[in-house]
Amino acid sequence: MEVLTSAEMERADRLTIAAGTPGFALMLSAGQAVAEAAMELVEEGPILVVAGPGNNGGDGFVAAAELAAQGREVSVILMCERDHLQGDAASAARGWKYPVLPFNPQAIGKPALIIDALFGAGLSRLVDGDPAEMIEAINGNGAPVLSVDLPSGVNGSSGAIMGVAVRATETVTFFRKKPAHLLLPGRTNCGRIRLADIGIEADVLAEIRPQTFENTPQFWRKFFPVPQTSGHKYARGHALIVSGDMGATGAARMAARGCLRAGAGLVTLASPRDALAVNAGALTAVMVYAVDTVVEFGEMLSDRRLNSIVIGPGAGVGERTIDFVHTALSAQRGLVLDADALTSFAATPDRLFEAIKASHDPQVVLTPHEGEFPRLFSDISNKHPYRSKLERVRAAAERSGAVVLLKGPDTTVASPDGRATIAANAPPWLATAGAGDVLAGIIAGLLAQGVPAFEAASMAVWMHGEAGREAGPGLIAEDLPEVLPAVHRHLYDEFGIDY
Repeated sequence: MEVLTSAEMERADRLTIAAGTPGFALMLSAGQAVAEAAMELVEEGPILVVAGPGNNGGDGFVAAAELAAQGREVSVILMCERDHLQGDAASAARGWKYPVLPFNPQAIGKPALIIDALFGAGLSRLVDGDPAEMIEAINGNGAPVLSVDLPSGVNGSSGAIMGVAVRATETVTFFRKKPAHLLLPGRTNCGRIRLADIGIEADVLAEIRPQTFENTPQFWRKFFPVPQTSGHKYARGHALIVSGDMGATGAARMAARGCLRAGAGLVTLASPRDALAVNAGALTAVMVYAVDTVVEFGEMLSDRRLNSIVIGPGAGVGERTIDFVHTALSAQRGLVLDADALTSFAATPDRLFEAIKASHDPQVVLTPHEGEFPRLFSDISNKHPYRSKLERVRAAAERSGAVVLLKGPDTTVASPDGRATIAANAPPWLATAGAGDVLAGIIAGLLAQGVPAFEAASMAVWMHGEAGREAGPGLIAEDLPEVLPAVHRHLYDEFGIDY
């Protein structure tokens, strides 16, 4: 579940080599893994390896030699002169006993499979000139493509397309995934991802101390809340969802429903009086309480059993929402700020961040989408065209003092301490009105049960994505809470929990 940047992966290689494993042995294992994947992708027909001048090309040469030894028809196109190769890549090329083809798109021909071994995860410059033409030709050839480590042209740490990039059918990577295997747009170029063991031991991670993780149940398993036989509803927490005016109540109700389905013992909707009848008529297990003013809101929070709060969905933009946020922060409860709560601070984001940091041990989660993020973090959003989502969210969490969850197909969650998760399980049909409101409620439901903010946000993102997959194409946001019991059952089964 650990995700390594290009620099961290290089360090894993160096530590393994320092411990006694030759670098060329790692290259041999990598190339053999590529050859194995190639033979599974195509059972017959010619295979072409397009090799670059570095270690990625060396992996390609090893794969070519292995495939030829298995009786497959193989040819190699090399980006540079063969005698210009250095180090392990040069050793790998010596193992290829056949000529190499010129670096010309016309040399590709009509292979059954193209192995893309041009550039690895460390690419940091724009691809242009002859390499760009070769990549365009690979993409236009029509043959399936197997990329080595990452599709050439994708930046390994950011997922950015560096001008042009290979669109792979499958990608073989080694030891651990890189951010680009999870972040868009790079992830869409990877196709299926195969993770190969090449002899790097997991104990190198103790020295590297990676801070980025793929958002899977294995990451947050020990924080997953399981009701106890001797428990009661208040032991599972009491969440409070702030509703907007009569014309904007649906978002808060969806958050409330998601919160209840996530496991909160009780959920109350704080409703303006003019919307009380609308909310009460549409809710059953969720309680409704009349709250118009920030004074009434503060009085309500004198009940310490109310231990998590959602402000934002349909709350309205303006001073009233700002006052509610400050009151909630002062009350020192688990707090999810979404939608209108974020936009309300667009003109004065530092006012929000200072209030969060002034809270004692804040358990605060900000949940912007890409349109809302620059309203609070404009300079972080616009600083560099190739700055990764991971870097932006990490910087936002450090600045705000809150856990920041930036929504999207590659939802990324970061904590102020630098930890981050990237999710890759959300189906495309999850992009529908109201889905984010349900997500805010799921986070609050987990906070109510005592899950720490970073783990609650990460857990909620994964559960939200799985709910989307469970509901299937055509879902609407109201479907998501109703399939959460199935998601819970899957987790209970995976974790070996009786129910």
